[in-house]
Amino acid sequence: MINNNRIPLIAVAWLAVLIHGCGDGQNGSGSSPMVTQVSSYPVLTVEKRDVTTYKEYPTTLEGAVSSEVRPKISGYIQEVLIKEGEQVKMGQALFRIETQSLDQDAAAAKANVRAAQVEVDKLKPLVEKGIISNVQLETAMAKHAQAQSTYNGINANIGYANIKSPVNGVVGSINFRKGALTSAQDQRPLTVVSSIGTVYAYFTLNEKDFIDFITLAKGATMDEKIKNLPQVKLIMANGAEFEKEGFIETIAGDIDPQTGTISFRARFENESGLLRNGSSGKVLVPQIYKDVVVVPTLSTYEQQGKTFVFKVQADTLVPTAISVIAEANNLYVIDHGIGKGDIVLGKGIGKVRAGTKIAPLSIPMDSILNSFDPVFK
Repeated sequence: MINNNRIPLIAVAWLAVLIHGCGDGQNGSGSSPMVTQVSSYPVLTVEKRDVTTYKEYPTTLEGAVSSEVRPKISGYIQEVLIKEGEQVKMGQALFRIETQSLDQDAAAAKANVRAAQVEVDKLKPLVEKGIISNVQLETAMAKHAQAQSTYNGINANIGYANIKSPVNGVVGSINFRKGALTSAQDQRPLTVVSSIGTVYAYFTLNEKDFIDFITLAKGATMDEKIKNLPQVKLIMANGAEFEKEGFIETIAGDIDPQTGTISFRARFENESGLLRNGSSGKVLVPQIYKDVVVVPTLSTYEQQGKTFVFKVQADTLVPTAISVIAEANNLYVIDHGIGKGDIVLGKGIGKVRAGTKIAPLSIPMDSILNSFDPVFK
């Protein structure tokens, strides 16, 4: 038997459940939308600056004066009077060649001179007395002169046996030692004496680099451009930079058809003697860009062979392709794509994507350059 008194209570309970359920549904669908969190990212204003970039070119160094020392006569080296690396003066004896056979030839030649002189002395009074003709005396005098010339030539060769330095400078490698047979026809010189107070650095540029480099130089003529060229630096074989900068003095007048390059010569003052004849290194040729658009390399990324930045438009990141023409000191020199005054993402390239909304936090460009990390962007 059903208790009629319980029916209203059950109905009230069900009504309460339905009301509560409907209320939950309204709270779920009618509540406020979730607020998206916008992260702060550093941004910077694109600037224009003066930038100097450097290109490296292998070089070979030579002393301003580099003189090969060769014998004028053949013979065995009797003495080597200097050491490699020794500083010598012009006219100083370097080698002495054995002259025994020449000494004997000289003695014989000197005897011939005396015999010819005796003949001349004998004929002179006879000519004066008219006993013989003057022709005989002239013939005797000619033979005397010939004998004297032969003797002088042998003496000169004996003098050539003392091989002297042609210039002031430093002795290079000594290719022939005591007892070696040498002659003027030898492929290698006895040594090389170099004046290294000033050294020349020889290097080459390809045709494109040459045109770019000369185009930026001031002047109407090539001579004027050479005079206005910036100084160059020298990186020595140990990787250190030479203490003084050099000056480009000459540029070849033609391009080598075999290599497609043109030769340059730069002069470096070398009072310390640190640079030596035959040394190798690298010449750093500067290229100066005045008032150009720059952006930190850290603020860029590459995609499909192109370089991009994230330009900030309002609070949204928009990928923008840029044209890079040079790089120096963690800066890219930009030809086009962005301009002075544009706002770009400074850091955090790897954490965002196109269309990301950010809260821009403006920072100076130098703060990025001073904290540059070449590993992470």
